[in-house]
Amino acid sequence: MECQRIGQAAEDAAVAFLSEQGATILFRNYRCRVGELDIVALDDRVLAIIEVRTRSSRRFGGAAASVDFRKQTKLKRAAALLLQQQRDLARLRVRFDVIAMCDGIEWIKHAFT
Repeated sequence: MECQRIGQAAEDAAVAFLSEQGATILFRNYRCRVGELDIVALDDRVLAIIEVRTRSSRRFGGAAASVDFRKQTKLKRAAALLLQQQRDLARLRVRFDVIAMCDGIEWIKHAFT
């Protein structure tokens, strides 16, 4: 339960941060049969699929390092389903980002392909 509250607070902070940076939030917690996308936003004319990660310390690589190959694969599959369901978004360029929260907010654009 505590982890869920921390995760929700991190996502709320990420949404506020992204909005301040000029991004338009399209979806939060988009769920499908293969997983969940934390945030889907329009950043300029690019569809940003954003994974939010938080860690209490940078030990073991920090928040961004926790988005491993397996997690990336799940995010790509969920994004593919989103684009199948939302045909108007399929014409946009897609970028996978990570928002890492440890000592502050770090927006890592093009975190993986």
